[in-house]
Amino acid sequence: MAEDQAAPGGPDLTEGIALTELPDGGKLVGHVGEEKVLLARLGTEVFAVGAHCTHYGAPLVDGLVVDGSVHCPWHHACFDLRTGKVSHGPAFGPIACWSVEQRENKIFVKEKLQAMAPSRAAASGNVPEKIVIVGGGGAGFAAAERLRREGYQGSIVVLSNDDVAPIDRTNLSKDYLAGNAPEDWLPLRPNTFYAENDIELRLGVNASGIDTRLKELALADGGKLSYDRLLLATGCEPIRPTIPGANLPHVRTLRSLADCRAIIGLANTTNHAVVLGASFIGLEVAASLRARGLEVHVVAPEKRPLERILGVQMGDFVRSLHEEHGVVFHLEDVALSIDEHQVLLRSGVSLEAGLVVVGIGVRPRIELAEMAGLKIDRGVVVDAYLETSVPGIFAAGDIARWPDPHSGENIRVEHWAVAVRQGQTAAHNMLGRADEFAAAPFFWSQHYDIPIKYVGYADKWDELEIEGDISHEDCLLRFKNKGRTLAVATLFRDTESLLAEVIMERMDKR
Repeated sequence: MAEDQAAPGGPDLTEGIALTELPDGGKLVGHVGEEKVLLARLGTEVFAVGAHCTHYGAPLVDGLVVDGSVHCPWHHACFDLRTGKVSHGPAFGPIACWSVEQRENKIFVKEKLQAMAPSRAAASGNVPEKIVIVGGGGAGFAAAERLRREGYQGSIVVLSNDDVAPIDRTNLSKDYLAGNAPEDWLPLRPNTFYAENDIELRLGVNASGIDTRLKELALADGGKLSYDRLLLATGCEPIRPTIPGANLPHVRTLRSLADCRAIIGLANTTNHAVVLGASFIGLEVAASLRARGLEVHVVAPEKRPLERILGVQMGDFVRSLHEEHGVVFHLEDVALSIDEHQVLLRSGVSLEAGLVVVGIGVRPRIELAEMAGLKIDRGVVVDAYLETSVPGIFAAGDIARWPDPHSGENIRVEHWAVAVRQGQTAAHNMLGRADEFAAAPFFWSQHYDIPIKYVGYADKWDELEIEGDISHEDCLLRFKNKGRTLAVATLFRDTESLLAEVIMERMDKR
C-alpha cells in the first residue's frame, strides 16, 4: 500500500535551505524532526506540508502542485496547501502543515500548525437538524465524515445493509483478495470513529420506503426514521447469470467483505477457478487468484477484454499481460451451465472449476428511489448539486446520474473515487450550500504490478490518439470525439494523468 515512511531523509528543513533550491513550481522533500515534510513553491509563496497522501501513503513529491493544491500521483486525492484540508477524495484525512519563514534568501520550516478545529457549519439556508444517509459505501461514508469535518452539529444516521462498518471496497479485488494485505487495512475508519463523532451507524438495516411528504423513511423491520435531509447512496448489486447452476455455493460475486471472505475460503480448497466476465473486476479477480496459485480461466463474449472502454490496442495489451501471468482466456464464448465440478461453455469446452467468480456487471439499486417517485433514467437523476427531483433528497455514488460538464452528457459511473467525491459534495449541499459537482470522473485498476488510470468519460469516440508505447508500459491514450478529448488513459504517466484531470476541470469552469 504505502512506501516506507519511517526514515525521514533529505535536508533538515529547520536549518533552512537556499531559496534557489526550490524554483517556482518546484517540490522538495526534507524533514522536521522525524517527520517527512514536502516543500512546494508557487510564485513567492512556499508551503510545508506532510509528504504523504493520507489515502494510501503515496509520495506527494511525485504529484502535481497547481492552483494552491497538491494532487496525489496514485489515486488523485487533492489537498489544500494552505490548510492541509482534503479538497476531494478518495482521501479523507488532511495532511499536516508547518509554518514557513523566508529570510536572507533561505527557507526555514518552523513549528507544526495545529489542525483547524471545525467551526459550526455555515449554510445559506436553514441547517438541518436530522440527516439520514442510506448506504454504507464510499459515498455514504464520505458524506457522513465530511459533515462532521465541516462542523455540522446535528443528527447523522447512516443505514447500511452490510454487516461490517464501511470499508475500502477497491481493495477487495486487489491486494486483500491476492493475500497481500491484511484485513485490518480495509476499514475506512476504526469502529470507534462513529461513536467518537456521534455518527449513528446502523448495520444490517434495509430501508423499504420513503414518505416524501412526511420526510420519513420506512425500515424493513417496521421502524420509521424521520429526516430533514436524505442522501441515497445505495450503490449497485452484481448481476448474476440465469444459467443452470448459477446459484451453487461455489459460484460467487464480489461486492462485500463477506463475498471476498467466501471467495478466499473457496480458493483455499481448490486449484481451479473460472471467472465469468472480462470486466475490470473480473480481471482484477483473475490476477488476485493467480497470485494465490490457482489455475484461472476467463470466459467472456467479447473479442478482447476492455476493448469497449480502452480500445483495441490496450485491450490486446491487457490480454497479453494476463496471459503472461498464466491466465487462459475463452473469448467470444459464454457459459451454458455450471455443476459442482465444471463449467460448460457454448463452444463445447468443459472447464474444471472448484470456484466460479461472476463479474458480468452490476445494476444500480434504485428501487427505493423509484418507489418514492423520484425521477429515474437508468439511475437516479440529480442536478449539478446532486439533488434529486424531490427537494431535500440527494443521491450520490453508483446510482446517481448527473450532468457532467465535460462530456456534456448526463452520466452515471461506478467509480470509487467518484462516489467519495460525490458524497463530499452532497454533504456540503445538504448544509444549504451550492457546490456544483464538476469533478472529472477518475478510476484506477490494478493488474499485477501494472496500474491503469483513466480520467474523463468517453462512451463513444471517433479517434484514439496514442502517445508512447503500450507494450513498454509507458503511454497515454486520448479518446476523442470530433477533435475534443473526452478521456485519457495512462500507464505509468502519473503527472500527465493529473494534468489531464486539471485541464478538463478548468475547461468545464469556462
